[in-house]
Amino acid sequence: MDTFRYKIRPSKHFILGWMRKWDCDIDSLREILENAYKVDKVGKSKYESYTRVKGKSRKLIFIKDEEYKEIFIITGAEGK
Repeated sequence: MDTFRYKIRPSKHFILGWMRKWDCDIDSLREILENAYKVDKVGKSKYESYTRVKGKSRKLIFIKDEEYKEIFIITGAEGK
């Protein structure tokens, strides 16, 4: 997924929860989205991306706004 033209904006919930737990910043979020092995469209503008980092699966749920060229990250999840 090409994210270089988009501004990445995480939600407060995501910043205080998953970003702290994963110890990541905006650049690493961009890298996670770039290296996603699967991106599913689950609504009009809502997506789920799946990637593997350090042996664990990570899921990001985000909204991609084409008008404002912005990716708003709602939340994340982690698996085995």
